[in-house]
Amino acid sequence: MTQGTDTRTDELSAIAGLLEHGNVLALTGAGISTESGIPDYRGPDGNRRVTPMQFAEFLGSSQARQRYWARSYVGWQRFNQARPNAGHAAVSRLQSAGLLGPIITQNVDGLHQSAGTTEVTELHGSLAKVVCLTCGDRTSRWDLDARMREANPAYTVSSDEIRPDGDIALNDLDVAAFRVPLCLVCGRDTLKPEVVFFGESVPKPLVEHCFRLTEQADAILVLGSSLKVMSGYRFVRRAAALGIPVAIITRGATRGDADATLQLDAPLGATLTELVSRLGA
Repeated sequence: MTQGTDTRTDELSAIAGLLEHGNVLALTGAGISTESGIPDYRGPDGNRRVTPMQFAEFLGSSQARQRYWARSYVGWQRFNQARPNAGHAAVSRLQSAGLLGPIITQNVDGLHQSAGTTEVTELHGSLAKVVCLTCGDRTSRWDLDARMREANPAYTVSSDEIRPDGDIALNDLDVAAFRVPLCLVCGRDTLKPEVVFFGESVPKPLVEHCFRLTEQADAILVLGSSLKVMSGYRFVRRAAALGIPVAIITRGATRGDADATLQLDAPLGATLTELVSRLGA
């Protein structure tokens, strides 16, 4: 859905109008973090590039958890170096200027908050937090990373790969050599990043909170999401059903195109920066 210059200008003007005259809720996806070096699960063609570990697989065996944490331990070293890009900065500036309201993000990278954005609801959780599935104890990923480093002093595996969830690919020998972190409270190997895995459900109270934000909004602005996953798409469907305008800025087609009032196929960093300039934010 490549658009000409005149069409792009018209769509930008219309989106600017929504931001000027209403309480706009933003729904962001992996596409807003690609300019920070974190790839999305799907490219503009909509096809999934990688298949992350499923929740049932993670729960199913100690071997699966060892595989996850070995890959995540290596991947975190690069993932944690990602910094907010121009798109994140623009969202923060629009919000600070009162032109954008709360944010629902499907991302687990924390880059919105790093850019100064507030009222961020992390629909799929955060990689910065870790929970024990056995006893419920919680800790920070930085503390856990330090413990994993102490437990694996000779583990020198590195990778240039980076994925949306911080996971990477490792061979079986590198996985087998990794010592899995244990919960400091119950001693079990059931630590899990506090994120929603594929095959896992978003907690119901969180979903209800996001529905309330949707119903209270005058418009929804979707940024960098293909809306392939129902966990985010359902809010677009609810907005459309209520007659709330939906504007989408992303690369390529989305599952919500039929529900959208406005669509713009464009890079987020430059486009959002232009919106900030137009609106004097």
